[in-house]
Amino acid sequence: MERIISNQNSRVKAWAKLSSKKGRLENHTYLLDGWHLVEEAVKANAKFHAVMATSSQMALHLPEVPHGVPAFEISEEVAKHIAGTNTPQGIFAEISLPEKTFDPAYVHDGAWLLLDQIQDPGNVGTLVRTADAAGFKGVVLGEGTADAFAPKVVRAMQGSQFHLEVLNGDLNQWVDALTNNGLPVYGSQLNEAAQSYRDIEPSTQFGLILGNEGQGMSDELAAKTTANLYIPIQGQAESLNVAIAGGILMFSLSLGNE
Repeated sequence: MERIISNQNSRVKAWAKLSSKKGRLENHTYLLDGWHLVEEAVKANAKFHAVMATSSQMALHLPEVPHGVPAFEISEEVAKHIAGTNTPQGIFAEISLPEKTFDPAYVHDGAWLLLDQIQDPGNVGTLVRTADAAGFKGVVLGEGTADAFAPKVVRAMQGSQFHLEVLNGDLNQWVDALTNNGLPVYGSQLNEAAQSYRDIEPSTQFGLILGNEGQGMSDELAAKTTANLYIPIQGQAESLNVAIAGGILMFSLSLGNE
């Protein structure tokens, strides 16, 4: 097994580049940081390109790494450099980006979360994880939304990208396709004139749009929805964080989670 102790090593430089969208697209791979995420990738039969770990983490987990995957022992300093943090968990994997294409015209069932220009990586990752927990079939990231495979999003998803569809798409096309296929599409609005989310009968088949942290969803999308929903606020807070609001709506609208 090759041992790498320098941040100037060519492999280390290549792994560090995966923190950028350009680097991920050029290599068609992204990075997992921490054993929990690596283990989820193993369970999902993801395509591994390499596993990198400090000596202690390698001793713990090498037997569980799929046979034939190149393994590299790295120093603590290299681990910090790859992770871009001072407290990495000490084990990483480089795996392939999803390659599937998805035409919304063929979507006739399931609950789908549509993210319109949600820019905070933590919010995007948390929403994907919550959609997984609420039994959603997929999450569609519209233009202007944080990249699903950026390091902060990957950490926040906690492996949920292996449990449901995580796609990029034109949200206008998705809304048109879902409504044409008989699925209602709900928007979320900070607007007391909108319909209360409590008035909607839970279902297993619908779309839910969540909009930008500051501006909400676009007017164009708002005009296309079956209904736009409002979460009544009881206290003095002006609004809810989009990930919190999304969690309330997802669990309320999903049949079996009333």
